Amino acid sequence: MAASLQNSTKEILYVGTYTPKGEGVYVYQFDRYNFTCKEIQLVPSESSPSFLEFDPGKNYLYATNEGNNTISSFAIDRKNGLLTELNVKSSLGDGPCHVSLNPTGQFLYISNYNSGDLSVYKVSSDGSIGDAIQVIPHGDPAKKSHMHSVVHSLDGKYAYASDLGTDKIMIYTVNHLTGRLTPASDSYTEVLSGDGPRHLVVANTGHVYSVGELSSVINTFEIVGSTGTLIHNERVKMLPGEFIGKNSAADIHISPDGNFLYASNRGHDSLAIYQVDTKSGRLSSTGFTSTGGSHPRNFLIDETGAFIVVANRDTDNLVFFERKMEDGQLLPLEKQIQIPSPVCVKQLLLV
Repeated sequence: MAASLQNSTKEILYVGTYTPKGEGVYVYQFDRYNFTCKEIQLVPSESSPSFLEFDPGKNYLYATNEGNNTISSFAIDRKNGLLTELNVKSSLGDGPCHVSLNPTGQFLYISNYNSGDLSVYKVSSDGSIGDAIQVIPHGDPAKKSHMHSVVHSLDGKYAYASDLGTDKIMIYTVNHLTGRLTPASDSYTEVLSGDGPRHLVVANTGHVYSVGELSSVINTFEIVGSTGTLIHNERVKMLPGEFIGKNSAADIHISPDGNFLYASNRGHDSLAIYQVDTKSGRLSSTGFTSTGGSHPRNFLIDETGAFIVVANRDTDNLVFFERKMEDGQLLPLEKQIQIPSPVCVKQLLLV
């Protein structure tokens, strides 16, 4: 099942966890040919380093620390993947749950879930977190804001901020010199009340796919390139019709070839699989695969598209699946990593 890589390629997995059950950020060396994992580092933390993100060049790693409302930066040793902490700063809000960078890696964007605001930082030349540039509060007289993610358009001109509490995706223009955000001419798009937009992915076709945590749906949009406006396309269910029970949707990713979309269900404990019509952006459900554990908060698709790794928080395991390129279906593999409260996993290929 392993896709061909250079023999000199070294592969690293970084895993963020919830403490006190988890103990920090775990670093594994992964061999896709023998399908073995070896823990090579644990960066200790008592503050739930939950969500992780690379800079565009993958020389640095950033973590949101939900336990004490801070964010951390790490330098990555490009020879072995080991981490060295650079600095820690306040998230300037309560409950930091997501970190992202603009496409040039000059600016850092933090989503504070509990306080409902987002903060912007300059990234220093050494990869450390620099000065705070901006804090944007959100609010609605009828609803409490819960900012959950900020994702940029591929050209970096726009930023899409998903507010789970107000059922809005805020649309900002990005100043490429300062990193500051300004409301776009169409400053937001609104989904159905109770959908709870959580994360979204921007496809290279100009379409956006937003996962609704509370209603277990995917809302699809088309980007108007001149303004960044999101034009609603369709609203697709993430659960089989026969399912009865509680569920909350979590993560969403698109395959490297753009032909398949995956989203995680917590409750049904599955990945929902869709084929993508790359012209219209519309989705066709092709089934569901059990995640092999409980509460899959985050997952990753291998850079080559060969496999998927799911982080099951409540059963303390990372589970690996082979991904069939031709139809996007997933085949569970024997390999698992036992790790306490995994909630985010990232992949680095070193050559």
